[in-house]
Amino acid sequence: MNSRPNVPLQDVVAAVEARREPYIAIADRIWGLAEMRYQEFRSAEIHAAALEAEGFHVRRGVAGMPTAFVAEAGEGRPVIGFVGEYDALAGLSQASGALSCTPDPDRPGREGHGCGHHLLGTAAHLAAVVAREHLRRQGRAGTIRFYGCPAEEAAAGKTFMARAGLFDDLDAAISWHPGVANSVFMNATLANVQGYFRFHGKSAHAAMAPHLGRSALDAAELMNIGVNYLREHMVEQARVHFAYIHSGGPSTNVIPAYAELLYTVRSPNVDDALALFERVEQVARGAALMTGTRVEVVFDKAVSNVLHNDTLDAVMSEQLQALGGLEVTADEFAFAARVQETLSGEELASSGKHFGAALRNPQPVVPGILPYEPSAPRPMTGSTDMGDVSWAVPTTQCLTACFAWGTAFHSWQMVSQGKNSLAHKGMLLAAKALAATGIALVDRPEVLARAAEELNAKRGGRPYRCPIPPDILPPPQREASPRRTPPS
Repeated sequence: MNSRPNVPLQDVVAAVEARREPYIAIADRIWGLAEMRYQEFRSAEIHAAALEAEGFHVRRGVAGMPTAFVAEAGEGRPVIGFVGEYDALAGLSQASGALSCTPDPDRPGREGHGCGHHLLGTAAHLAAVVAREHLRRQGRAGTIRFYGCPAEEAAAGKTFMARAGLFDDLDAAISWHPGVANSVFMNATLANVQGYFRFHGKSAHAAMAPHLGRSALDAAELMNIGVNYLREHMVEQARVHFAYIHSGGPSTNVIPAYAELLYTVRSPNVDDALALFERVEQVARGAALMTGTRVEVVFDKAVSNVLHNDTLDAVMSEQLQALGGLEVTADEFAFAARVQETLSGEELASSGKHFGAALRNPQPVVPGILPYEPSAPRPMTGSTDMGDVSWAVPTTQCLTACFAWGTAFHSWQMVSQGKNSLAHKGMLLAAKALAATGIALVDRPEVLARAAEELNAKRGGRPYRCPIPPDILPPPQREASPRRTPPS
């Protein structure tokens, strides 16, 4: 067998373009629904029903999450998985095509797709359909799966799916993310761990009998101070963030009996992130000891850092280069330039640190394919539950230019551009690249074998270990959601 057969790119392109309008409609509909983590019932069902119509068998409600599903077609090996998302972000409602911050009048203050997951899930879904159709026409063995993954934003849906073993029998996982340039995903990511710290004290009259009270708010404040001192003793790339879930109440003349913090810690390596979370936990226990209060630590979720698979990334790069980037119209360039006028110089420069090659020819849209540089330094970015997929099975991802150069993630500008023609073109390019990569891997068993060997080496010969303890249920299964009011 030829070890590097040609992928029928012209067939892949034709198959994607033939489905252009229905899948643009799916993406736009999900953009309009803008459902947040674990509430993506309609978005998930749109994907699941469309996959069933294409002949996929769908298992809904997997891993204890009603909005998670797995769709499968074909039989035998290899098993290639396409991974999609569809959750939105709080408070990012935005009018489509707006050039100033203009919340959607029908959804003011509501959710919005500020990370492009309406595009992400749709392109991965379309790629799975095209790859399966190719295998069927060729009479080839192979199983194609689409993973409908909820709650990537701050809730680790894929980590719970990985813990349930849903990715274990894959030969390769393939995904992408909407962005501002076309390239293999080359950045490093940070592992993170998140938990609630609930301080229980004793209320009293703050003037008449303060000595009888034990302030939960004091404990929370002391925890924050202690963590600030801890920052000097973390690795340079580590991050610690916190938010008050409950600050003790609005009355100054009552010693607060309850206060609650949510902490997220990040570090380049999942083991280091777990160790850092333990140190933060010890600070909380010290704050409780100092104030005579009790602290309840509730582990919420965690995600691992991404393990890049250079073997698979090289195949993804090969397909991207062969596809040749985007054709961008003068109107699309002009609109992107107007979007850039809403961005600061610092925001524009931030894209450059992740895509240095694009700075050699800066423009409102970066239509070409940036070079694949696996040996180049990998700037640290945020966190993603795709990290846990990448520890479980060999994984590759790409980025495509769906937004004006410089557009920040989780911004109103990203929501505004989410239904524009450039977003659609980037989504369709991603579908082509993902489908072509999956088809190429079906025909290259030796590449899949090398990818598995590479992953084993990067894991140090040990199996994937989920960073979420086995007794932590997915949020939809938990008996009660994290309290947002003090207990009665």
